Amino acid sequence: MGGNLLIYNIGCLATPEGSAPKKGKEQGEIILRYNCHIMVENGRITGIGDNPPGLEQKFKDYEKLDVAGKLVTPGLIDCHTHLVFGGWRHGELSLKLKGATYLDILAAGGGILNTVGKTREASADELFEKGYQLLDECLSYGVTTLEAKSGYGLDLENEVKSLEVIKKLNEEHPVDLIPTFMGAHAVPKEHKESRDEFIKLICDEMLPLIAGKRLARFCDVFCEKGAFDLDESRMILAKAKSLGMDLKIHAEEINNLGGAVLASELNCVSAEHLIKIDETGINAMSKAGVVAVCLPCTSFYLNESFAPARDMINAGIPLAVATDFNPGSSPNLNLQLAMNMACYKYRMQPSEILTAVTLNAAAAAGKGAEAGTLEAGKPADILVWDTNDLDYIFYRYGSNLVKTVVKNGKVVRRS
Repeated sequence: MGGNLLIYNIGCLATPEGSAPKKGKEQGEIILRYNCHIMVENGRITGIGDNPPGLEQKFKDYEKLDVAGKLVTPGLIDCHTHLVFGGWRHGELSLKLKGATYLDILAAGGGILNTVGKTREASADELFEKGYQLLDECLSYGVTTLEAKSGYGLDLENEVKSLEVIKKLNEEHPVDLIPTFMGAHAVPKEHKESRDEFIKLICDEMLPLIAGKRLARFCDVFCEKGAFDLDESRMILAKAKSLGMDLKIHAEEINNLGGAVLASELNCVSAEHLIKIDETGINAMSKAGVVAVCLPCTSFYLNESFAPARDMINAGIPLAVATDFNPGSSPNLNLQLAMNMACYKYRMQPSEILTAVTLNAAAAAGKGAEAGTLEAGKPADILVWDTNDLDYIFYRYGSNLVKTVVKNGKVVRRS
């Protein structure tokens, strides 16, 4: 944990409040406080107050950060990434431009399976070094907490290798990582003719070992044509639930298989993508309180339609926004860019988006009680922006406007 810090001369402090995800009208209801300061002790926020005369002298034993009238928000939370993988897939770009779809490339042995081969070839040290550099980039954009999925190993040895790399990154990098097991990302080449055996391997060997070693908090499944159908997804997620794991699901990204309804039946913490969600799925998720994690950068990169975020918010579904960083469909680590796209393509208000990348993202990552807001008692994960107005972040799309990153009460990056 960090030490004692006084952050003062804050022009505007913008934050949601609470530990539970916000839905409907509440998603846009944030606190705006002007001309204030934040007190931090032992890495946690102890109070927020005005800027009276003599403030610096009163806290003379504290480290001090004068933000000179700038905007301050909670640290950003990227609640959907595929962080650990070998190689890249820029060679597929020309295929996409010629009209090949995501599933076309996967069926031809490319896509995820291409990355699986490179991930299996890479050593744990190589994956760690690459992941560490990627996290440095995330931090530069203001991300202080990040969910990281496995899913490019697709066998016991390499899935465990990937999750152990995520664990080591969490221990050694300032960004907090939440690990998700996604062995059900695709069927590997060696099981092309024996997919039932692969599903049995996931349920009988991978999940018990990973749950027993506490290598992952969540289990995720790619419920999609060409990946795992509804019954297969239910089987895998039900097994993970029986082992005490929390659940996520990739649902309705390319086709609507009913994954959003399944997420509601199994009480998944989140359902992710949701580009093709229908009214039945929306109603089910609203009733069950499942967080919708929307990924606009993926729609942009694949030249696909955008998720009906506005409909989901209006239906009372708490909505989060993330990058979906991965080598094939969203090779982008800039969560600010995802925020900008949510504004322009989802027609979300800046206040709704702030909640989507802080409190609601924290809830989707199982960290609502520990991250996502600026309130007494919570860790001091804090951003200083190069503006004094929240709307300016979205107006200046494409620019990195983060000036200073504070993690657990320590300044870990300045621009």
